[in-house]
Amino acid sequence: MPRFCTTQTSFAGGELDPRLGARTDLRVYAQGAARLRNVIIHPGGGLSRRPGLRHVDTVAGGGRLIAMAMTTTPACLLVLTDRHLAVYRQGAPVAGLATPWTDEQLRHINYTQTADTVLIVHPDVAPQQVGCGDGEDWHLQPLRFRATEAGRIRQPHHKFADAAVTLSASGTAAGATITLTASDAVFQTAHVGTRWRLRDREVEILSVQSPTGATAMIREALVDTASTRDWTEQAFSAVRGWPVAITLHQDRLVFGGSRALPNRLWLSRTGAPFDFDLGEGLDDQAIDFPLLSDENNSIRAVVSGRHLQVFTTGAEWMVTGSPLSPARIQVHRQTRVGSPADRTVAPVMVDGATIFIPRHDGQVREFLYADVEQAYQSPDLALASAHLVDRPVDMDYDHQRRLLHVVMGNGTVGTLTVYRVESVAAWSLQQTDGQFLAVAVVGDQVYALVARAGQVHLEAFDDRLALDAAVFQEAGTAQALWSGLGHLEGRTVAVVADGSVRPDAWVAAGAITLAEPAHHLQAGLPYTHVITPMPMAGPGDGASGSCRVHRPVAVRFRLHETSALHVDVGTGVRALPFRRFGRDTFGPSPPSFSGEMTVRILGWGCGRDRPHWSITQATPGRFTLLSVATEGITGE
Repeated sequence: MPRFCTTQTSFAGGELDPRLGARTDLRVYAQGAARLRNVIIHPGGGLSRRPGLRHVDTVAGGGRLIAMAMTTTPACLLVLTDRHLAVYRQGAPVAGLATPWTDEQLRHINYTQTADTVLIVHPDVAPQQVGCGDGEDWHLQPLRFRATEAGRIRQPHHKFADAAVTLSASGTAAGATITLTASDAVFQTAHVGTRWRLRDREVEILSVQSPTGATAMIREALVDTASTRDWTEQAFSAVRGWPVAITLHQDRLVFGGSRALPNRLWLSRTGAPFDFDLGEGLDDQAIDFPLLSDENNSIRAVVSGRHLQVFTTGAEWMVTGSPLSPARIQVHRQTRVGSPADRTVAPVMVDGATIFIPRHDGQVREFLYADVEQAYQSPDLALASAHLVDRPVDMDYDHQRRLLHVVMGNGTVGTLTVYRVESVAAWSLQQTDGQFLAVAVVGDQVYALVARAGQVHLEAFDDRLALDAAVFQEAGTAQALWSGLGHLEGRTVAVVADGSVRPDAWVAAGAITLAEPAHHLQAGLPYTHVITPMPMAGPGDGASGSCRVHRPVAVRFRLHETSALHVDVGTGVRALPFRRFGRDTFGPSPPSFSGEMTVRILGWGCGRDRPHWSITQATPGRFTLLSVATEGITGE
């Protein structure tokens, strides 16, 4: 009987959709796996057990996380929950503020940052800005457009009524209180406080008497009292809605869409992000235009990349101009994928591409400019792993580790290892005892909101930990009683003390008691990592459909800094013993092993029937798998 040896040196294909189980001809088949759960795939091909989650704080409920870079201090994390904002710096809370957004509205916020200020928009709430003054003077206040000395507010304006509707004023002097009369119904009670312009002169609505009559104060002296069709009202208001999307591009602040003008873009004056007066159309003045096409194009996001990128419910667009100016601006539709309308997931930039969530489930797309075609394309990054993508609700990119974390609607996190130079786009799935709700990367730290047992926790991925909702503590003198576990009150936790896995412990009064004192403690909720390869396509298994019978006789695992290995080769999961580590005293983490482990296998099997091995392991500790070699013989 002929002998064979197949070696898988890379898992850069990621976890593959079960519907690809017969595609042994694909390159990703040889580099993929049937299940990759709670592991991180390295760009070089190996994989490791994911870091544990360190408990940071308990928060009021679900919401959104926003990373905020700071000029002179470490970056901050903004935790938005129902009508509340908490600010964290290096894992510690530093401020708390009341906000106008409800839990439901947080699903639709968009944001951008300028200097030490984060600007947040929502279609039903006036734009807000979050910033920090001297020291820890944090504040949240409505975004204020630039105002002139005469009292004119330089904000976008638009005429929402029919072009034939006229407006007249009862006086012209600045500062006077007058009556405005319309030829048709235009006024609503919610217009009180808004600014209107008659022949480009501004008035402020003080009260509304009827749909055709209102009282106003003149802010800029009017030309005359004659009826005119040349009038507008402020584009953003409680009546017309507020911006849906926001970004900064070519030194301009960009607003995209609103409830009343869903397909319109507004670009501020160059170098003056809060000045939207159109002026005379000079190169540096503000720009205002709609996206016109044969389909619904409600704007969902705007992104500053090589060009200004606009993501709508029906298509993706690029806005060009070098530089952007009223005379040079051009708008081109690129692809017809579309973004979801029921939630907002901010696109992220990764290696020159913009990754976005499309309206159709089971996909994660990248908007990438192709120099050859001089146009953008939108390939699907989840084509081979569509089963992992379930209504994404949030995502962020970890630049240091080259990992895109996508929070799914079902409470899992799909992790995409992205390495464009080597054409690596590999998916794995992260699961926990609870549900992931949101994610954000602050510097080199990845934070997540996690719902557990009726509470919502802020947690951070921590390479020192192999447990979730965990605490890591040290003591100069060995001790048996350890506190700080109030967030897991009444639950059983796994324990690693002085590098050894100890018996599980019960949390009472926020503390646990060990049978033997220890200097280092790691305690939290266990999670299981699973690695299951694709069924082996051995010699003779090709397009002809023939299926050789394989007898695998051994599997060799090449490991790196691994503290435990639990393998099932068809006879049940068993823990493999490592050779002696060479030391008797352990530090805060279990000791590790690097090298090869060989497991003998008995029995015959068809190459496309089932995998010859699998790893299922909840034991806390480090684990890195570099390659797997399967030796065996074949028969007819």
